[in-house]
Amino acid sequence: MPNTLYIVRHAKAEDRAMFMADHDRQLTSDGIIAAARMGRYLRSKDIRPERIISSTAPRAKDTAKVIAEQLGYDTAAIQLDEKLFDGGPKAYLAAINAIPSTIKSAMIVGHNPDVSYLAEFLTHKDIGSMSKGAVLAVEFGDLNWAEVSGRTGTLLFEISPKQLPTE
Repeated sequence: MPNTLYIVRHAKAEDRAMFMADHDRQLTSDGIIAAARMGRYLRSKDIRPERIISSTAPRAKDTAKVIAEQLGYDTAAIQLDEKLFDGGPKAYLAAINAIPSTIKSAMIVGHNPDVSYLAEFLTHKDIGSMSKGAVLAVEFGDLNWAEVSGRTGTLLFEISPKQLPTE
């Protein structure tokens, strides 16, 4: 069975305010709603990642939590990785390569431009800039997570909250 990775860009966050660190920005109410809708959509497609890894930034962590709740995933089991905030695509690849081989599906939640660069690196497809709250799925054939690298993945789908069917 192939390994599948779901790459998620955090949902809409508040604008950066003076005296506020970029790391500390929160989701807006629209962002929370979009993340919940995305989680319900993924659940309707029977997508159930065995591991969720997120940046420690509140906007990413909360996106991961809202999606996890909709999927029935234990939010306490979300793995937080501080390197995913400003760590660049290499930090994302390191997190992916560290996933245990017993896990067949994982989700990583983070920030642009890193998640878009990561998706392009893994699939060698022109992804462009992932939309806020978008999910992109990549399949890796018979590779172990430790073997995942450039051009080793196949793009399965990409969907943004704006593309979701109306409820």
